[in-house]
Amino acid sequence: MEHALSPATLTELRRRRAYPAVSVLTPTHRRDPDTAQDPVRLRNVVAEAKKQLEADPGVTRERRAAVAQELDRALAEVDLTHAEDGLVIFAAPGEHQVWSLARPVPERVVLSDTFLTRNLVSAQAAERPFWVLSVSADRVTLWSGGVDRVTEDHSGGFPLTRTRENFDAERQERIGDMPSTFRDEDTRHFLRDADAVMSRVLREDPRPLYITGEQAALSLLDEIGTVTKDAVHVRHGGLAHGSAEAVWQAVRPRHDAEARRDTASVARVLESARGHRAFAAGVDEVWRSAREGRVRLLAVEENYRVTVRDDGDHLVPAESGDLDAREDIVDEIVEQCLDKGAQVRFVPDGALGEAHGIAGVLRF
Repeated sequence: MEHALSPATLTELRRRRAYPAVSVLTPTHRRDPDTAQDPVRLRNVVAEAKKQLEADPGVTRERRAAVAQELDRALAEVDLTHAEDGLVIFAAPGEHQVWSLARPVPERVVLSDTFLTRNLVSAQAAERPFWVLSVSADRVTLWSGGVDRVTEDHSGGFPLTRTRENFDAERQERIGDMPSTFRDEDTRHFLRDADAVMSRVLREDPRPLYITGEQAALSLLDEIGTVTKDAVHVRHGGLAHGSAEAVWQAVRPRHDAEARRDTASVARVLESARGHRAFAAGVDEVWRSAREGRVRLLAVEENYRVTVRDDGDHLVPAESGDLDAREDIVDEIVEQCLDKGAQVRFVPDGALGEAHGIAGVLRF
């Protein structure tokens, strides 16, 4: 199952396809007893997708069979033992993808000529993704981070390694046999190459960057690096050869501190915007501003969800399951704002006070 949504992957998912491109969404659960309903609910929503394919006169028999086959393949790949808060399946002739999301989604089946991406985009923004580069003299490992985990990532060809006869840099650093490791010219070249590769990764998928390593490694990167100079340094050796959990525990305190600072910064910007009459609050007002491309900064409380319908001029409250109800309007607003160049920040529940879960700073 997929977790990390890169800009290149998003562009590919949004590519127009021959009808039908099928999107299947269903909520999932992390803990018992709620997990017991997930397998049944998943099978039912996939069965509903097949039913809609059967009933659609615009779908030929051949394409119906091809998409149904991809749905079955996707269903076989789902691992609900590691479920998060939502699951999205994309299927079209010759292709399928399964996405696990750390953000709830409404149960839905959509047949179109593109895949439905707004829930993925919103979940990715809520994850506040970041990179971790773990550095040693003989290995540099890249990790992709989110709200509560990191996983090893192979973008750019990471991990980068080098070998040398009788070379055990990690051990020698620990016992003090090789005080000049990071003054060695070969090591300098190796880490300069790693910095260049990381620069390419950041161009393709910009995120905040943390770097872990011994103090000597961090100092050398400060001296010779480019993109790494703006990174958050975490003085902790051994993680280039370590586990994902070890990396997460080392980075988490700094990451949590950065998140608190970001929330405080967002609050200050919103307060200033209120004073300058460049402020929008509430789902209806923010939605209209987002459609007009006027939102410069969007702030959303982490668990804010609301079901509405469009009465032509405004969004009005609705019940889940009502005709024309829009259960993922918040995700839609997030995607609209990101597509139009706005910054999006998710903040703790209650942080926006009287703004009722969602607020925006306007461009004009």
